[in-house]
Parts: sequence; structure tokens; C-alpha cells
Amino acid sequence: DVQLQASGGGLVQPGGSLRLSCATSGFTFDGYTIGWFRQAPAKVREGIACISSSGDSTFYASSVKGRFTISRDDAKNTMYLQMNSLRPEDTAVYYCAALHSEAGDMYTGCVYGMQYYGKGTQVTVSS
Repeated sequence: DVQLQASGGGLVQPGGSLRLSCATSGFTFDGYTIGWFRQAPAKVREGIACISSSGDSTFYASSVKGRFTISRDDAKNTMYLQMNSLRPEDTAVYYCAALHSEAGDMYTGCVYGMQYYGKGTQVTVSS
């Protein structure tokens, strides 16, 4: 079974940092584009950061560009999202996701969605 498990969420003050992790199993990790999505209350889920299967290409939504960094460790089948300079509008449930590299390109997957999603982790930015 394909499994993705996000962790690392929590409550943080504005301007603070958090690092999310996503442990995966059940698929060939290095053959997949991976990414992070988030969904705030009463809003649609949006792709915010994605990285290609090779790790050579990344995509960031304009709302997080320059503040968030996505990375992958293929040896550990794990992805990360380093979030800095957090703002109250970053409050959301964050999900990790994966898309087979032959099923679509990174940009399309990040904008329109991926094949597999994990359960989310809540991030709350508040003073």
C-alpha cells in the first residue's frame, strides 16, 4: 500500500519557522515528483511546493516563494518542507503528495493535483 505520513506541524508565532517531514512507503520514491499542498478553512487545496523526481527542478507558489524550501532524501524515502518567516495566512492543514514521473510533469501535478496524498498535519501561525 502507498503511504505518506506528514509530521512536524504545530503552533508557531508569526515570523517563526517549522520543518515538516513526510515519510513514505509502498512506492518507488525516486521515480516520483513529490510536493506539499495545503488547505485553509473555507479554501480549496493548493499546491505550494513541488520537486521533480530527479531533484533538479522545483516549483513554488507565489505565496510561499522565498520563504519555504522543499527537499527530498531518496535514501530515506522522505520529503521535507522548511518554512521560514511564517505568517498567519500560512495557517492550514498541510499535505504531502506524490505523482509518478510518467503520469505528468511537475508543474501540472503541483497546480492540478497528484496521485497520492497523505493525511495532513495542522500548522497554526498565531501570536
